[in-house]
Amino acid sequence: MLYFLYEWLKDQDAARYLNFLRYPTFRIVAGFVASLLVGMLIGPRLIERLRRAQYGVSNVREDTPESHQKKKGTPTLGGTLILIAVFVATILFADLRSRVVLVALLMTAGYGFTGFLDDYLKLSKRNSKGLAGRYKLVLQTAFYLVGVFGLLCDWSGGAPKLLIDTTLTVPFIPTRYANPDLGWLYVFFGWFVVVGTSNAVNMTDGLDGLAIAPTMISAFVFVVLCYVAGTTVEIADVATVNGVRQLVGVPVHQYLGITRVDGGAELAVFCAAIMGAGISFLWFNAFPASVFMGDVGSLALGGALGAVAMLSKNEIVSAIIHGVFLAEILSVMIQVTSFKLRGKRVFLMAPLHHHFEKAGMSETKIVIRFWIVSVLLAGVALATLKLR
Repeated sequence: MLYFLYEWLKDQDAARYLNFLRYPTFRIVAGFVASLLVGMLIGPRLIERLRRAQYGVSNVREDTPESHQKKKGTPTLGGTLILIAVFVATILFADLRSRVVLVALLMTAGYGFTGFLDDYLKLSKRNSKGLAGRYKLVLQTAFYLVGVFGLLCDWSGGAPKLLIDTTLTVPFIPTRYANPDLGWLYVFFGWFVVVGTSNAVNMTDGLDGLAIAPTMISAFVFVVLCYVAGTTVEIADVATVNGVRQLVGVPVHQYLGITRVDGGAELAVFCAAIMGAGISFLWFNAFPASVFMGDVGSLALGGALGAVAMLSKNEIVSAIIHGVFLAEILSVMIQVTSFKLRGKRVFLMAPLHHHFEKAGMSETKIVIRFWIVSVLLAGVALATLKLR
């Protein structure tokens, strides 16, 4: 919205007072600060309203460790705070003409709606079952397809044409050796990334502060990756011109050997908004939590991170960035498969964080160690920019 104001006034004298809005770096920082402030301002009142509306309702699953039973009565739907902050900051500071930003917002809203239905059913029916898994998957798939075929396809020529690069970048391997083009199979691969990430974050959201901190760390990594893929800034590099070695200006994405992403810098504004909203939510969600994000938050944030991974062409690297989320959902898959085939459990309880709880580790120690692992994985993911 503010960027539109600058664009509207840029040919007038008044535009010099808004010239700072032309720079993505400023708008990335502004998006972060704005979402943080919005979250901190609306948080207390929103939590109090949720507490009153959900008074006497248990939001804790019956099959969780006994230590969780004392959390009964803590209000859920706190993810609403995150979504409001993210959308306000993105609408204010991102260029909404960017196709990738619109897709990210659509998928975030759609997956948030799916999570809201699940939370609402849990609260209204006063049980922990909520929306059946198959219906969640249907809605997640539907919103993904609307985003892809509605915003990432060109229908002007009759047959649809994908407006997104369908090649994959393999970390630590130069693109000249490994850069497979999936064609239309990319639609299924992208679905796997987006829906898988959404459900993985949802699985991780089981301890106070466990899901939100790795989400913020992932968002920070994507701020960097999206910015370098979308910026027009050039850096000095040595090249041979007419037989003479000299310094030349090279676009950042070309220097790093990564895929150019139109609107990547605008997508970084969206990711910065997730960081700011995440910090404001963590203020209220840190142990002992005053509010849970609920599926409205976890499914939406997972969908947002999965969409950004796809739109920024970091689909495979996202497996490193989201290593904690990946471990959580894999632990569930392994547990279910093992029990069905062998009648035995691999973990004391799944997802993985419950296994450590059952083993006697304190909640705070589990959460902090998962945060540390997320930071280490973020460092590895950023290293892929140069190690290729």
